[in-house]
Amino acid sequence: MKKKIIIVLVVIILLVLLFPIRNQLKDGGTVEYKALIYKISKVKRLTIEEKKLEDLKIKKYEQGIIIEILGFEVYNNVE
Repeated sequence: MKKKIIIVLVVIILLVLLFPIRNQLKDGGTVEYKALIYKISKVKRLTIEEKKLEDLKIKKYEQGIIIEILGFEVYNNVE
C-alpha cells in the first residue's frame, strides 16, 4: 500500500516537472516550450542586416533551436 502511494506521487511530480507549456512569441514566429526544469525554443525572428558597401537594410530571419536545462543553455544553433 505504501509503495503504491510513493509510486503515484513520483509519477505526478515527474509529470509536473516535465510537461511543457507552449508559448507563441510575436517576433516573427518563435515558439517556446517551457517546463519547470527545461525550455526549448524554436526560434524564427526577423532581423535587419546592413550591408556596409551599399548601405542597404536587408530583412533576414534568424532560425534555429535553443535548449536550456535548469537555466543553463545546453544547445544553440540559431543562425
